[in-house]
Amino acid sequence: MAESGAWWRQGIFYQIYPRSFQDSDGDGVGDLAGIVHRLPYLLTLGVDAIWLSPIFTSPMADFGYDISDYTGIDPLFGTMEDFDALVRAAHESGLKVILDLVPNHTSDRHPWFVEARRSRDNPRRDWYIWRDPKPDGGPPNNWLSEFGGSAWQYDQATGQYYYHAFLAQQPDLNWRNPAVRAAVYDVMRFWLRKGVDGFRVDVIWHLIKDAEFRDNPANPGYIEGRPPHERILPRHSTDQPEVHQVIAEMRKVLDAFGDRVLIGEIYLPIERLMAYYGKDLSGAHLPFNFALLSAPWHARDIERIIAEYETALPPGAWPNWVLGNHDRPRVASRVGAEQARVAAMLLLTLRGTPTLYYGDEIGMRQVAIAPDGVRDPFEKNVPGIGVGRDGCRTPMQWNATPNAGFSTAAPWLPVAEDFMHENVVNLTADKRSILNLYRALIRLRKRHVALVAGHYRPVAAEGDLLLYRRDGEGEILTIALNLGDDPVSLATEGSGLEGQILLSTHLDRDGEPIHGTLDLRGNEGVVIGRSL
Repeated sequence: MAESGAWWRQGIFYQIYPRSFQDSDGDGVGDLAGIVHRLPYLLTLGVDAIWLSPIFTSPMADFGYDISDYTGIDPLFGTMEDFDALVRAAHESGLKVILDLVPNHTSDRHPWFVEARRSRDNPRRDWYIWRDPKPDGGPPNNWLSEFGGSAWQYDQATGQYYYHAFLAQQPDLNWRNPAVRAAVYDVMRFWLRKGVDGFRVDVIWHLIKDAEFRDNPANPGYIEGRPPHERILPRHSTDQPEVHQVIAEMRKVLDAFGDRVLIGEIYLPIERLMAYYGKDLSGAHLPFNFALLSAPWHARDIERIIAEYETALPPGAWPNWVLGNHDRPRVASRVGAEQARVAAMLLLTLRGTPTLYYGDEIGMRQVAIAPDGVRDPFEKNVPGIGVGRDGCRTPMQWNATPNAGFSTAAPWLPVAEDFMHENVVNLTADKRSILNLYRALIRLRKRHVALVAGHYRPVAAEGDLLLYRRDGEGEILTIALNLGDDPVSLATEGSGLEGQILLSTHLDRDGEPIHGTLDLRGNEGVVIGRSL
């Protein structure tokens, strides 16, 4: 059972995509020393923990999600000494450090897999998932790779297929093998001893596959133009009941090191997501809640999503919310620049731990990547339908100097064309910028316990208006969000909406009393406070 005062309940997480945050050595790719250099910025922003996408040794077929050494730092990002310096500097600044753990698969260049494919009787053979061909020589079943094509790759030397949920260069580990579990738990202990404060576990719902390798059923709701792997439902290749035992074992590894956090990447409907908290909350502390990443941006839809999530949570489980990440289009492009400010207020006033994605706080938009500049293997394998993730991974826009202050060299992905105006330096100087809104929201959250630990209470509303309250510790905060372009006027007498505005997304109404009527401009949100 998690403690009510745990740091990961109270804190705000910030995801860094290391390749794109800050380059310190002029090779066009971000690195660990660059992150250290930018820690003061993160402190002024007010976040409490940084989560780093993979920095381990890798051939970079999937930009670090194909690991060839779980306990090494890829030279592209620096050295182990650089990592130690980052952890030390972060901790001295009061920041926690969370690593990306990628246990579902390795690189095909990992020594484990190099051994496994040498022969059928190699001791490492059962560390991966091998199956004989069908009688016609074809793949063992109909499972599909999320990056296109069959999920089975034929190995000519040994006459069997191996399973890969993603690229053929990313063979899946066999998590039914106790030796695999022990090896990965040792990896976790290695980093925990180095002071890491927890892990975000990549595709955690993929870890266990059906023991009988049954075909997946067809997806009757498949929509043409969607990624081809969605033609089948991954009923037998993901979300198997036995996965929860694995997660409970991971949790025990962390618990042995004290106050650490286990976060799971899980793209599942809310009702199935809840199982990942584990029996008696012995699973992931925070199974990532991605509902807002694909939600229709309408008040009633958002209201329904929040209600369903809050209702589904097991007793004592702690919620969390996410607006963006390294796999999904930027929020400012999904909902528009004006609503991105309203979305920020939503994220930072809902009950639960919020995770920010680097650059969202300056309103970075999805960047169009020319066909000859595509780097993402997903887009290369499944071109023409807009699955590319490069556009949300472009370099952080620090200032108006060449390459946005990210690097002295041409960056690995192009910088957004608007960087001359939309950058940290300019937006810091603009008192009403989205960056200063994020800073104000984070300060407000830290000042008012009700926003961190208070109850969530929906308030009936209509049209484009979303209303809810957070109450506790002798205060009530009402959040009113206008998700539409048109102004909204709401009678407040007897509604409990009276008080004073603590913050507007326009950053121009602090202290304004609300009595009788609440008027919201189009695309405006406010936080109203009053004492109990």
